[in-house]
Amino acid sequence: MSKELEFKSTTHNDWAIFSIIGRVDTVTASQVDKVGNEFLQAHENIAIDMTAMDYISSAGLRVLLRMAKKSKRDKKKFVLFGASGMIKEVLEASGMDMLVKIYGTAEDLP
Repeated sequence: MSKELEFKSTTHNDWAIFSIIGRVDTVTASQVDKVGNEFLQAHENIAIDMTAMDYISSAGLRVLLRMAKKSKRDKKKFVLFGASGMIKEVLEASGMDMLVKIYGTAEDLP
């Protein structure tokens, strides 16, 4: 059994950081979508922290894609960081890295 999905909010320089902790799959994607969109509405420069994300499915990728598109439409900055291992491979295989800038750590954010 995987740990429960958690969210944390912090800041780093001009970035509002939304940390997703746990698995983002078909069961949890709607929760990420709801909380993520509330976060998106409240901030201008959004960085999604994937450091503690255990897994992401296609449903999770769709949520990130919708957030990225909404950010672009609203003229906000939207980036990802902290993806490693299988998560990074999934982002690259899906082409997400071509649509959204992905950084290694919060310290790498512009």
